[in-house]
Amino acid sequence: MKIKEVVSALERFAPLPLQEGFDNAGLQVGLTEAEVSGALLCLDVTESIVDEAIEKGCNLIVSHHPLVFHPLKRLTYADYVQRAVAKAIKNDITILSMHTNMDNAEGGVNFKIAEKMDLQNVGFFAEKEVQGIKCGSGTIGEFAEPMAADDFIMMLKKTFDVESVQCNQLLRRPIRKVAICGGAGSFLLSDAIRLGADAFVTGEMHYHEYFAHEQEIQIAVIGHYQSEQFTKEIFKSIIEDECKGVRAVLSDVNTNPIIYL
Repeated sequence: MKIKEVVSALERFAPLPLQEGFDNAGLQVGLTEAEVSGALLCLDVTESIVDEAIEKGCNLIVSHHPLVFHPLKRLTYADYVQRAVAKAIKNDITILSMHTNMDNAEGGVNFKIAEKMDLQNVGFFAEKEVQGIKCGSGTIGEFAEPMAADDFIMMLKKTFDVESVQCNQLLRRPIRKVAICGGAGSFLLSDAIRLGADAFVTGEMHYHEYFAHEQEIQIAVIGHYQSEQFTKEIFKSIIEDECKGVRAVLSDVNTNPIIYL
């Protein structure tokens, strides 16, 4: 099977028109006519990821975050982006990124987060339509049984392997309805409140956005990487379902640039 067939399968699931205007999802580096020897699936593309692809015999890397987000004006090995691009070209590795199109797609990033939390009745919130396709920047769902706030936070720590959950004052009522936006999702906090969510889970928020919501909603910020780390499982499922025989490999490299000491 050719690389372009794998690209087509992924883009059927999360069409590129679903990406936000600021984004640069899609083909990043390389050609798509070659036969695919294997697809390495990851969150971010770094030099270590390209090295892993070489080591594991994969000539396709599928990432969530785009390697080339801002236009490259030169290729001088001056930073990790340029070095990763150069190494990929030198080793005939194609790089595809599925970013906000995968965030906005049905069954995408936020649905995977909800699945990991065992939420039920999951659907979009902040729903919209793009070229006739229903999509949305977040999901909202419910627990089968309500959960105390402290148990909720501990569940997040365990499920997403989070060293420290940033949250506001613990809610003094049970949590049943949960709104989710992976990555930098604070722009959806007001929508979550308006829809009556008991909790809002996202990857990162600014300091002042935590104020004035005490006992209104439980804010739980688990880290950008941590919130989106299971996106590569979506890639694997699509490839295994739509591209029979293509080897899909989950990356073993933790690319999170933030450490907790």
